[in-house]
Amino acid sequence: MQNEANEANQSNQASRANPAASATCAGKHPAPPCTLVIFGAGGDLTKRLLMPSLYNLSADKLLDDDMEIIGVNHGERETSEWRDELTQSLRKFAADKAATFHTTQLNEDAWNWVVGRLEYFPGEFEEDETFARLKARLQKAKSGNVVFYLAVGAHFFEPIIKHLGAAGLLEEKDGNFRRIVIEKPFGSDLASAQELNRCLLEFAGESQVYRIDHFLGKDTVQSILAVRFANAMFEPVWRREYIDNVQITAAETIGVEGRGRFYEQTGAFRDMLPNHLFQLLGMVAMEPPNSFDAESVRDRKAEVFDAIRPLTANDVVLGQYEAGPAGPGYKEEPGVAKDSRTETYAAARVYVENWRWAGVPFYLRTGKRLTERRTEISVQLKAVPFLLFRDTPVDALTPNVFTLRIDPSHGTSFDFNVKVPGPVMQIGKVRSRFNYADFFAERANVGYETLLYDCMLGDATLFQRADSIETAWAAVDGVLHPDSPLAVHGYAAGSAGPAQADQLLAQDGRTWRSLTDTQKKD
Repeated sequence: MQNEANEANQSNQASRANPAASATCAGKHPAPPCTLVIFGAGGDLTKRLLMPSLYNLSADKLLDDDMEIIGVNHGERETSEWRDELTQSLRKFAADKAATFHTTQLNEDAWNWVVGRLEYFPGEFEEDETFARLKARLQKAKSGNVVFYLAVGAHFFEPIIKHLGAAGLLEEKDGNFRRIVIEKPFGSDLASAQELNRCLLEFAGESQVYRIDHFLGKDTVQSILAVRFANAMFEPVWRREYIDNVQITAAETIGVEGRGRFYEQTGAFRDMLPNHLFQLLGMVAMEPPNSFDAESVRDRKAEVFDAIRPLTANDVVLGQYEAGPAGPGYKEEPGVAKDSRTETYAAARVYVENWRWAGVPFYLRTGKRLTERRTEISVQLKAVPFLLFRDTPVDALTPNVFTLRIDPSHGTSFDFNVKVPGPVMQIGKVRSRFNYADFFAERANVGYETLLYDCMLGDATLFQRADSIETAWAAVDGVLHPDSPLAVHGYAAGSAGPAQADQLLAQDGRTWRSLTDTQKKD
């Protein structure tokens, strides 16, 4: 047994040293041939996320040899110049231990495979001539299958969609597919989300639209379904009879990082709650699907969003970081108005009013410049009767809390009570932990690999549907358009957030999970 463990450990260490060492992903086959057209080829998303994802898919041999990658962007430049720029960016990210994409050794063959398929295509996103030339170019492509990826600002979404439709580039003929991948934000409120969906569905069918949320590309997020539905110990107690509350946290230590102008138009609430955090809520709260077929899973998530009680001002706390231990305040950031009321922190109390969850609060929080970087879901079970332990030296029992750690560490933990060794009945808190790195080889994964691969396959399981988008916005629309503006409370940069967020839970007799507990020891 010890020899087997040593061999497994050596294998894991080798995989960590070279994530591309494995020639293929077990049980998977290459995606069908297609042309990937990236609008916004010179942008940060293309450099930081899409190219590393394509590199990883190439290393795993999950892309067809007839694949082509066309990058559309403003400004004239040579394809060779674009290729060199992307190569330099990839090497930079690979060497940066703090980057999302980091690996000790690049697979040069895998990257050269991608580079050889890159073609720069200059053009303005709002001019007919760009799309006429693009149509002519795609007629010469090796494959009739095309994926249009909109890696651009939200103000370009509708112009690009309308031009693609007008040019006939979204028509599916001769068994070939045409698909659109659109990044968030999917609108900024209910009305704008409805307008964006109306525009999309005027020129394409719902089956052609892939609304991407990179949170859902994370292995640890996808594993929520595996943990829930592949283990008999969880599902029987995953309901209101046993669960006291659920807390979903997405905390960051960074500020707006030079994106002040963008953030001024968005804020933490719009940026995170109705999309990222609601998606995590949907996966935690959904009923078991009959299969992992895309529509079965998306139907179950849609039911959750439809059952959310519309939020009111009493359910929400907003905050903005001020000068503190972690640095200057938000108003000192470049591009931010000196009298800004934009929130960098948002907390919400959400109720899902169905048979499984009625009465169970879901507490959601997200913020910048907080004391710890952490994305996790904590499910706290109801307290057991204390009468049995009233004559023992214990003031209270530790709540049973099951936590799914999504970022930056990956795994699960469970807090429970045991007897402390000794002659007296004394109760002590313990934590059982599982870390992915202890069992599985680490990979340089940015979260888009699965999503890109699934889009090419036509598997929409991890993508959002129009009705879910609109239902999520409907649940928060009253908060976005209140009768009077919501207060934005200050909190010190480097703290756990505004005191009013603690009060939101205190009025329910509950507290937030600490951002500075034993997470680092996990």
